[in-house]
Amino acid sequence: MREKFDEKLNQLFNSLIEMGALVEKSISDASAALVGQDVELARKIIASDDEIDEKEREVEGLCLKLILQQQPVAGDLRLISAVLKIITDLERIGDQASDIARITLRLAGKQYIKKLEHIPQMAQATMKMVTKSVDAFVKKDLHLAQEVIACDDTVDKLFIVIKQELIELITKNRDNGEQAIDLIMIAKYFERIGDHATNVAEWVVFLLTGLHKDSNIMG
Repeated sequence: MREKFDEKLNQLFNSLIEMGALVEKSISDASAALVGQDVELARKIIASDDEIDEKEREVEGLCLKLILQQQPVAGDLRLISAVLKIITDLERIGDQASDIARITLRLAGKQYIKKLEHIPQMAQATMKMVTKSVDAFVKKDLHLAQEVIACDDTVDKLFIVIKQELIELITKNRDNGEQAIDLIMIAKYFERIGDHATNVAEWVVFLLTGLHKDSNIMG
């Protein structure tokens, strides 16, 4: 019985890794589409969100089958509950990459009011956070999860820099206002992606320690 359970767990891990890879690609593509004003790529990102949603349903179905068919013990239930939380955050990251792509479509053909420097840096930082958080889960690596949580400060600081720069541009010329607000929204979506990657890492901490930062949940 345990051998069959472990086989299903391995399938679950592989599906979660695939979902993480899809999400990471969406973040990377969202940044590339924005910087390159690539309309076709932006549309592909929006279309690919369905694939991420489908992968979430697949992982959720595997979790439910493990609960209903394999009679997991307490430690296994904690793992499954962590996975269910993690895929929710990954799905939301996919949504936010799509939101960035939609704004990119709106900005297509317009000259940017400033060179995009810090937004791609935010994208790169959040991609690393997503990759490391999923790796931390698969490898059951507490130190790696804690690294991800610490990285969130870097993303938050970049958002503050971007916001201040764009507000300054609006102050100098109100004609910059509409695009500046769009770019601030994009930066905000990347900040939220960082928050969701942090959530994933915090659920890894919960899995490994039985403790979660924002709750009284005990394993």
